[in-house]
Amino acid sequence: MHLIQRCRGAIAATLLLILAPLASAAELGAPQPLVIGDTLTLASRALAETRRINVYAPPGYAESPTARLPVLVMPDGGIAEDFLHVAGLLQVGFANGTLRPFLLVGIENTQRRRDLTGPTEQDSDRKIAPQVGGSAAFRAFIRDELLPAVAARYRVTDERVLMGESLAGLFVVETWALEPGLFSTYIAFDPSLWWNNAGLTPTAQAALRQRKGAAPRLFLATSSEPSLVAPAQTFVAMLKRELAPGSAWQYQPMPQETHATIYHPAALLALRQLFKPAAAAQP
Repeated sequence: MHLIQRCRGAIAATLLLILAPLASAAELGAPQPLVIGDTLTLASRALAETRRINVYAPPGYAESPTARLPVLVMPDGGIAEDFLHVAGLLQVGFANGTLRPFLLVGIENTQRRRDLTGPTEQDSDRKIAPQVGGSAAFRAFIRDELLPAVAARYRVTDERVLMGESLAGLFVVETWALEPGLFSTYIAFDPSLWWNNAGLTPTAQAALRQRKGAAPRLFLATSSEPSLVAPAQTFVAMLKRELAPGSAWQYQPMPQETHATIYHPAALLALRQLFKPAAAAQP
């Protein structure tokens, strides 16, 4: 009899352990959406399609009616792309005082290889997607549609930053070379400068010579990927020859990173170096 009672007690204790998590779960309230920013759509004439835009504003922006923020625009800015981890970098940087506040504007991709590449004469380049070479139209979308729409909806300053990696980095560098006044600062990680047989380097050189070496601020970083490092080093050698003395630019090799890992650590490094708060920027 005592043995049966002990078995019943053990069974009851085991059932309590099994059912306890179920009881705890049953006490949770109904799930609610976790909101970190705004998701908007923008009908584009330049691209003949509607684009999804994700926006993150720092804490306190909505409560301060006079606050105006610089804008950080990023291709590859979808929720399933690079938007969340860059928003996290900005949020932590704002909170710990290592970054100035920015409004983050992420452009979600539809046809990434079309939008981020310029024209090419290489058959191998044309094989990477059904359509390539659409960077001019994508730049027109940013210039004529996205930036005015952001300025109409949010309180922003004239300071603008463009940041991207890989093909998005190629687009960043191409925009820096061809339309330098569109942004104040250009940040590119592992840019695909191999595109069109590295044709952007002589194009940028010609543009710099026409402008007598004048250019906005540029930050470049590369990983350990040889196919990306080699054309980047050629580009950097051209910058050393052609940029006007005193130009604000930086090349940061990061051989400890791969192409798959460079974005996050390089973005942290670039943002901290380029956008320190005023007090932190003083020697």
